[in-house]
Order: sequence, then C-alpha cells, then structure tokens
Amino acid sequence: MPNPTPSKNLRIVYMGTPEFAVPGLEKLVEAGWNIVGVITAPDKPKGRGQKLIPSAVKEAALKHGLRVLQPTNLKNLEFLEELRSLKADLQIVVAFRMLPEVVWNMPPLGTFNLHASLLPDYRGAAPINWAIINGETETGVTTFFLKHEIDTGSILFQEKVPILPEENLGDVYSKLMTIGADLILKTVEAISKNEIEAIPQDEGKALHNAPKIFKETCQIDWKKSARDIHNLIRGLSPYPTAWTIFQGKLCKIYKSKWNQECLDDKKPGEWISDGKNYLKFQCGEGHLEILEIQLEGKKRMEIKDFLRGYNL
Repeated sequence: MPNPTPSKNLRIVYMGTPEFAVPGLEKLVEAGWNIVGVITAPDKPKGRGQKLIPSAVKEAALKHGLRVLQPTNLKNLEFLEELRSLKADLQIVVAFRMLPEVVWNMPPLGTFNLHASLLPDYRGAAPINWAIINGETETGVTTFFLKHEIDTGSILFQEKVPILPEENLGDVYSKLMTIGADLILKTVEAISKNEIEAIPQDEGKALHNAPKIFKETCQIDWKKSARDIHNLIRGLSPYPTAWTIFQGKLCKIYKSKWNQECLDDKKPGEWISDGKNYLKFQCGEGHLEILEIQLEGKKRMEIKDFLRGYNL
C-alpha cells in the first residue's frame, strides 16, 4: 500500500461485504488513502464440506495488508473498543448491514454510505432489482451521510446511469459497482478538502421503496402484462431469478422477450411450443417468449437446447 501524502492523512475505516463493495476499497488504496481498518461480515460456511469462506471485501483487504475486523454484533463492547482504537476520522459504508448510532456517529467527520439508486427514490435493500422490475430507464448511485432513519441522510454526490431496454440485474449491478467506486473516491476527496455541501433529501421525490427480495417476490404472476413479467425477469436475473411452476416442476426463467399480441385461445399461464425452437406463455396482456430457462434438477440453458432434451 502506498504511503499517503499529507493531504491524504485522513484515517478511514471502510465497511462492506460483497463484491459490490470491493472496487471502492481498491480505488481508495490505489489512490493512497489511509485505510486504517476494514469491517466486514464473518466468514460463512459454504458447500458440502461447510468450509468457511471469507467475504469478497475481506479477500481484497488482506491482499493489501489491511487490518480486518469481523464482528458478529456491532454493539459488542469489545468490538466498539477496537473500533475506537482505530481513531477513524471518517467511515465509509458500502453494501453492509444497518449500523447502530454508536458506530456511525463515532468518527468526527461522520460516516457516509454509497447507495445504488438516485435517493430519495428507491430507499431500501434491493434498489437495483426494483428499478428494473418497475421498468425504469434510469438509475444511479448516491453518497450520503448516515443518520437515524435508513437511507434518509443528506446527499453528498449523485451519478446517473441509463438502464437499457434489455439490460438485466447483472448488467446494471456491474455498471453501478464501477461508477460507485469513482463516486466514493470523489466524496472522500471533497470531504478531505472541506469542499462538501450536504443537501437534505427532497421527500417529494421518494416515489418508490426497494424492500428485500423474497422467494414469493420472484414468482411469476401470469395475469400481469407480458411487459411487466419481462421486467420482473430482467430485475431478478441472474440471481435470485424469477420462477414459475412448469409441468409440475419449479422452473427458473433468466431471459425473455415480450410481445403485445395475445396467443390464440390461451388463458394467462397457458403455453404453446413447436418442441424445437420456442416456448411462449400467454399473459394478462400479450405473451412472453422464453429465451433462457432452468428446470428443477437441470442446468441453465437456452430454450432451443432445453427443448431438444426435454419432451414436452
């Protein structure tokens, strides 16, 4: 890790867990900022052998020789004492859990968060999913200071990003991850120079919520329009994936194409296929053509490959 220049002597604690939070940490290290500690989730057991696997952020932190803390309880007195000992001037939170006030209020310059939406719109745990599910054509990233109510603190910077018609969750996630890292760097530089203007959120623009995605959220309701179902599939692909019951088995759908024309004599949820090239479902309005599918117990595959190996 390069030695920080005098203008980069801020003591920074970085908090995050998944891949989404890694580029921001990498950018700060590469730019020479003084990361005195990284807080991430405990290692999780995975696979048949239940081997403990570190978070993506922990792996990145260790690669750069940074100090890592992995508290199970953010109010634990030993953890709080260790956090205070880092004497952070500033804390940064990216894709981490909800912080108690004793943590976010600790550093003198505050704690800022990177959120994957244009706040105050799409506050909540799954902003990228819901923006796509709702058919938005634009989203973005926001840095803001933490306060009591979740995702409501004063805005520091925002960057807008288009959502293209056929982009899915994975596509938009990757774009926001990269642009978000640049916004983190921009925010830290502005705070270090005392050139920050924190603007309170306009509650009149808080149009949508972005609650956590559950299994029932992902179930396809064929009574909805083909366009809405197509957007649901995009907003949940590649994970956790939209699903339906097809010939008695759970079936995940990764990619689709919608059409406003209805299938002849078909009710919502009924389907037609030539057994070789296409599988189409009638919806409440229009129909949906399935392009990528995964039947329970099978691999994910393009529809032609699926039809070739599965007798409808």
